[in-house]
Amino acid sequence: MSLIDPYATDPRYTQRSAVYVPAGEGQTSWVFADTYTLKAGARETHGSLTFLEATVPPEGGPGPHVHNDHDETFYVISGELEFLNGDETVTAGPGGFFFVPRGTRHRFRNRGHHAVKMIFFFTPGGIEELLLAGATPAEPGVAPPVRDLSIAAPPAELMARYGTENLPDPE
Repeated sequence: MSLIDPYATDPRYTQRSAVYVPAGEGQTSWVFADTYTLKAGARETHGSLTFLEATVPPEGGPGPHVHNDHDETFYVISGELEFLNGDETVTAGPGGFFFVPRGTRHRFRNRGHHAVKMIFFFTPGGIEELLLAGATPAEPGVAPPVRDLSIAAPPAELMARYGTENLPDPE
């Protein structure tokens, strides 16, 4: 019996290419009144995905939009979010999963009285550039600003580059 590990030098078993971001770390920004923490983007995942944590205050969330080049997936950790799926709404609570294939009009909105915690991600990655365009770096211990609907949408060039369009709300 050999005491030498035959796999010790095989790069298939020794290459360290995983991404680890500890709890409480990542780039945290205020996007309107929501707080997003980018855990991994295209650079870290070689373009595979964009992964974020979010805290969505009451009435927070983006308006209706469509991503023509990206699928988006949501998982609610605490609270409830109302999701728009084309022309119907779905309410998801803790443990709720919502997958939005590219080309589907959607939005999420916190209709409750308490902040919602969720994670969401996009495939492929890269769209974090659009999501964080014009975002303000979050300040620890400081509440995010009140939702300001007068803030301009991301630049049209970024919207086009990431195949994203703002759409009317059926409400």
